[in-house]
Amino acid sequence: MQVYLDNSATTKMSNAAADLVTKVSTIDYGNPSSLHRMGVEAERCVKAAALEIAKTLHCQEKEIVFTSGGTESNNLAIIGAAMANRRAGSHIITTAIEHPSVQNAVKHLEEEGFEVTRLGVNEYGEISLDELAGAIRDDTILISVMMINNEMGALEPVEKAGKLIHEKNPDILFHVDAVQAYGKCRINPKKMGIDLLSVSAHKIHGPKGVGFLYIRDKAKVRPITYGGGQQRDMRSGTINAPGIAGFGEAVREIFKAPEANAEKMYELKEHFIHRLSALEGVRINGREGRESAPHIVSAVFSGVKSEVLLHALEDKEIFVSAGSACASGHPADSTTLPAIGLDSSQQESTLRFSFSIHTTAQELDYTADALAELLPVLRQYRRR
Repeated sequence: MQVYLDNSATTKMSNAAADLVTKVSTIDYGNPSSLHRMGVEAERCVKAAALEIAKTLHCQEKEIVFTSGGTESNNLAIIGAAMANRRAGSHIITTAIEHPSVQNAVKHLEEEGFEVTRLGVNEYGEISLDELAGAIRDDTILISVMMINNEMGALEPVEKAGKLIHEKNPDILFHVDAVQAYGKCRINPKKMGIDLLSVSAHKIHGPKGVGFLYIRDKAKVRPITYGGGQQRDMRSGTINAPGIAGFGEAVREIFKAPEANAEKMYELKEHFIHRLSALEGVRINGREGRESAPHIVSAVFSGVKSEVLLHALEDKEIFVSAGSACASGHPADSTTLPAIGLDSSQQESTLRFSFSIHTTAQELDYTADALAELLPVLRQYRRR
């Protein structure tokens, strides 16, 4: 049995999305900016995807800017918003557990003279709204908080944060990295006070290399890519029509029954945590119930290096992640695990299991049985 439990790193593209990518790559392959019939047909595919996405967010199609993925979306949101609003202030707030594409974009701005406040988190990986309120200043122009943490599945109080931020100062732009949340949580940017929202296709069974940034109408964001002026000058470059078309198809599929999908994954998560908790020397990171993401389980396996356990599971055709696969792949690169209070030994013994709508209880039982077999052997080997 092959068991893929690294869906937070990437998901398998759906057959329908793959078929559409192929069609737009080989039949409707015109440049969407061209005026002839083939270009018009490619543009139609792009507009259809934008409409599909806009329906899920209850927003306008023009508020969707397609990018190459979550990293570019985060960079465009953070650097573009900071540069466009610099006259209003130079203070940015983010958290200690953001994805590297947010952390490093913010670090770049710090080097450019912006001042940054990084919010801490509790043992569950959650920010404090009181700390957020206390950090907001007169010169704060941008706040970036992820919706679901990619390493341990912490669910941040984004809606409450959005309300708090705009009550304090309606001119502050609120950016949310929703790469792990889109398709799994209800998201209505306008109701939640979100001005900028980042999403990536390959986390929801779409193609790699495509994503989008929701930019609330009238929100000031400066482009960071210059060229032919595509997408209303916000993101120049030949539009990736095949990828965007596949993205739209993946969105259409995943949003047929998002609540049922989330419920299924929550049930699988509860079952898997129950199985893991029965094993000796296992600690679950974060909250175990419905106050966390439905698809991520992070666990410490005391006495075993995560990379050793990862490869032992791989030998049994079980594929998981050591912490997060978003940086170099090494758990030592994590900022989340130390932020929730794990010591270096615990960080080095953490694995992340992440589900998709295709994950089954049988696969999770096979994984738990494999862990029950491997852990005593690997711990004994380490003691020697």
